Amino acid sequence: MRLGRRKVRIVTERMILRPPMHVDFRAWSSLRTDSREFLEKWEPLWASDHLSRKAFTNRVYWAQRALSSGTAVPLFLIRAEDEALVGAITLDNIRRGPAQAGTFGYWVGAPFARQGYMREAITALTHHAFEALDLSRIEAACLPENAASRGVLERCGFKYEGVAQSYLQIAGRWRNHVLYSNLRADRRGRTGVGQA
Repeated sequence: MRLGRRKVRIVTERMILRPPMHVDFRAWSSLRTDSREFLEKWEPLWASDHLSRKAFTNRVYWAQRALSSGTAVPLFLIRAEDEALVGAITLDNIRRGPAQAGTFGYWVGAPFARQGYMREAITALTHHAFEALDLSRIEAACLPENAASRGVLERCGFKYEGVAQSYLQIAGRWRNHVLYSNLRADRRGRTGVGQA
């Protein structure tokens, strides 16, 4: 793993997690197009130019600025064996000071779903967030009926915290989300009562 805000590269068992680059446009556009039906029910409405080169270029520039400023860590999941784009994960909304927290967002292309890639990515980026970025808390939210997302979060050590009403607009409607978090020094469930 190479550390640093500008050059983030995380190597997992099967993947390389790295920021998006301009040369990724065709792979990204193809995977998003092929996975549209699979993804749209879990995401905000796609803008009319969502799959355009210009929109992708803006994403790459945003990723570079976010990494430089330390406000987010946007990464593409690249399968090591053939350099196929699998999906993406972003540690966003990084808050410093007393919070030391950030929020995960992620997606995986339909051909790669339920193969453990996102679990691998979440585990690796969680470790990076706690160890390299010194964060204390990572949050994630998903639709209550998204059993796959809830399952991967729970398998990665995230704990259910509750429901946020009208949390995000998904597929054009305000939707409630279930909230999860992972803490660097998780003491939930332990009160310390009765300890000397």
